[in-house]
Amino acid sequence: MAELKMPEINGVVIAGNLTKDPVFRQTNSGGTPVVNFSIACNRRFRDSNHQWQEDVCYVGVVAWNKLAESCRDNLKKSSAVLVDGELQSRTWKAQDGASRTVVEIKARRIQFLNKRKKDGEEDHDGFIEDENHEHHHEEFHEEDAGHIYEYKYLSSD
Repeated sequence: MAELKMPEINGVVIAGNLTKDPVFRQTNSGGTPVVNFSIACNRRFRDSNHQWQEDVCYVGVVAWNKLAESCRDNLKKSSAVLVDGELQSRTWKAQDGASRTVVEIKARRIQFLNKRKKDGEEDHDGFIEDENHEHHHEEFHEEDAGHIYEYKYLSSD
């Protein structure tokens, strides 16, 4: 009898607002553009007393290449976005020697939801896409208040 194989599905679509300005960097090996930001996504629900409550979920997002450059140029704190991507996890050693792991969304497409004016005309909303879907690992070092962390991302290039 043939073994049943679980389908490999990893897709996320989420909308929210940036919690702070995006952080743009380039990798040490090759200078590949990468941007990181977090979004806040609200969820409304009724509690046991049937009163409306709101909960906030904070989600990290990483984007690469031209998508990263578009995010750098078009997004800022409180910008509204729709992100289409996949979940990925990464682990690194912190300054204290402990391992840290984070799960975040690796963006394939991002739609900027805020209207903005450019030379007096309204721009149309539209998806910006990560153009290539081959996977490889990129490395870069992040310097944060004197601490240096090394990240390895599974990226689309």
